[in-house]
Amino acid sequence: MHMSHEVFGQFRRKRLFIAVVVAALVLIFTLFIRFMEEKSRIEQQSKTFAGNAIQRFDRLFSPLDIAANNTLGLVGLPCEQIRSQLIEKLASLQTVRSIIVVDRDTLYCSSIFGDSHTSFSATWPELAVNNQRMILSTDDHLLKGSPILLLWTPNDTDNRAGIIQIINIEMMNNYLLEPTLPWVERAILNVGGKSLEYGNPMIEAALPSADEVSYKAESLRYPFSITLFGPAPERLALEKLPSQLPLALLLSLLLGYIVWLATANRMSLSWQIGYGITAREFMVYCQPLINSRTGNCSGIELLLRWHNPRHGWISPDLFIPLAERQNMIAPLTRFVLSEVVRHLPDLPTCTSFHIAINVAASQFHQRQIINDLQNIWWPASPVPQLIVELTERDALPEVDRQVVSQLHQIGVKLAIDDFGTGHSSLSYLKTLSPDVLKIDKVFTAAIGTDAINATVTDMVISLAQRLNISLVAEGVETAEQAAYLKERGVDVLQGYYYARPMPLGDFPVWLSSHKVRLSA
Repeated sequence: MHMSHEVFGQFRRKRLFIAVVVAALVLIFTLFIRFMEEKSRIEQQSKTFAGNAIQRFDRLFSPLDIAANNTLGLVGLPCEQIRSQLIEKLASLQTVRSIIVVDRDTLYCSSIFGDSHTSFSATWPELAVNNQRMILSTDDHLLKGSPILLLWTPNDTDNRAGIIQIINIEMMNNYLLEPTLPWVERAILNVGGKSLEYGNPMIEAALPSADEVSYKAESLRYPFSITLFGPAPERLALEKLPSQLPLALLLSLLLGYIVWLATANRMSLSWQIGYGITAREFMVYCQPLINSRTGNCSGIELLLRWHNPRHGWISPDLFIPLAERQNMIAPLTRFVLSEVVRHLPDLPTCTSFHIAINVAASQFHQRQIINDLQNIWWPASPVPQLIVELTERDALPEVDRQVVSQLHQIGVKLAIDDFGTGHSSLSYLKTLSPDVLKIDKVFTAAIGTDAINATVTDMVISLAQRLNISLVAEGVETAEQAAYLKERGVDVLQGYYYARPMPLGDFPVWLSSHKVRLSA
């Protein structure tokens, strides 16, 4: 019983360990996935913000570009002739502060100030010399100190004539680049190496703080870019992670519970039995049956042993009852039959030699034991006498008792194992007509120590002798027990006093040495 609890405890602990590991991995994996999704979402928000800002500025500059191209026809005409048209154009372009016409490298006409004779290349060399189309600058005339954006549209290939539009970029910048917290804290417009940040009227370099990261996107139509500063997506994703914990924890517990249920079979001892048969972890042992009168070996009882690489030797008292409950005893019995058939050439070839095999009551259902014997035992043309030992863990239904008579008809003897325990009763002696009664080792161990059980032993012996049923005493461990049973006429003795269970392949060697001892 202790072994049973210990092994089942190992299975439960292993199942629990696997379920906990799976639950932990699912929790970690779920949180990691949510972290990556949140990080990706934040990064995408920044990209979307920058992309939308680029589109808004492109839409702002596009009509200005068209208006400038439509105004190029005024280049070269006298200022007094074209100024009114410049003012009309300015009125239709709400974002433009003024329009300046350039001809022959001279700023000669302004929509606000009229005639002018200022050098274009000296005033804005970035436009005239460096061929830039845009520059960020500071207004020195109308609203001194305020940031402006110059949009240059040349009229000739030498870049000395064209239209300059001075745009009120601060208003546009504050309108189009309003940050979206928390992923965008600062938004900056970059033109020609200069920067104008949202909310800051100064044109100056914008640098990220220690805990900020930047993302930059460039326009494909105009020479400007947008830079965004904000917290690292990883930091924001981590801050959001606690809100994902309840769902992740629920999912991990659910999957852990599913694994616990799913491993109920695979991690159970019944599954291990099925796997053990396939992996040939089971071995057939035998224990000699000794004739009490002659001392000769008159047969063997086949015993099943299981060495599980994962748990070591597992007691038959543990796996046999479980195999019976899980309807897996039949495959084990077939395995035993197959092994003994394989070793038949090494066993004594005489009808007086008995081979006893344990069969559960469940194997009598629908003639299962008969079919197994016809498929495995009889095709081998065995000479030794086969004895089927009926184990008494389950009562044998009336319909299955008919199988017993069929066993007798085909020459198989029936023994009732562990007589006096389990479901055996005196009615079995009448309905089953057994050939052999096996005295349970509990009664054998009581000889000389327990008067009540010793009395029961004497009664069983007397009953069997009156009914002319052979007797086998199990669990003989001392000379006193052997002498007691021999004196009372028990036919066959079995136990450690004569031999311990041994691998079936080792029996021929033991039998030879036993004969030598008897002859000596």
